[in-house]
Amino acid sequence: MSDTHDSAPRKSTMRWIPLAIVAALGVLLFAGVLLSRNPNRDALPSPLIGKPAPAFRLPVLHEAGRLVTDKDLRGAPYLLNVWGSWCPACRDEHPVLTRFAETKRLRVIGFNWKDEHADALRWLEQFGNPYLMVLTDYDGKAAIDWGIYGAPETFLVDAGGIIRWKYVGPLTDEVIANELLPKLAQIDAQAGEGKPL
Repeated sequence: MSDTHDSAPRKSTMRWIPLAIVAALGVLLFAGVLLSRNPNRDALPSPLIGKPAPAFRLPVLHEAGRLVTDKDLRGAPYLLNVWGSWCPACRDEHPVLTRFAETKRLRVIGFNWKDEHADALRWLEQFGNPYLMVLTDYDGKAAIDWGIYGAPETFLVDAGGIIRWKYVGPLTDEVIANELLPKLAQIDAQAGEGKPL
């Protein structure tokens, strides 16, 4: 007789379990929708922000035999833009990057990643060259130190060689206006006040 009374509350509780599961799935779905509104949602936070740019010694695309190091780029801030001729999103980003480079607000350095020399030259001839110089990472080893896992990616490096900002994905006018330029203004203000960057 007691078995019958114990099973009734248990059956009543069991009926609510599917409803609780559906409610939990609904909450997860809603959270996913909210997160999908962030255009940079796939970006992993870079552990390099606030740290020195990784040391490198890379060839220059347009100057056979010339090698440039991270130390050669110090002295003024620069934007390091990772791209490849094989990258469809780089083509989407290119007009935006070109317009920004034309402002001469900041040195724009290309980081050609895992590309064939001739393909990279042909791509720049076809779409234009917004870069002050293009460094080439043919085998992708330097990219590992930078934490690069796709193209395009863009880094803002201050005059002292410290990485101040990173963006994963194609730059847009909105990203430049709302993220890059305020960060650059902050760097300029700190430098003007003589504060350590």
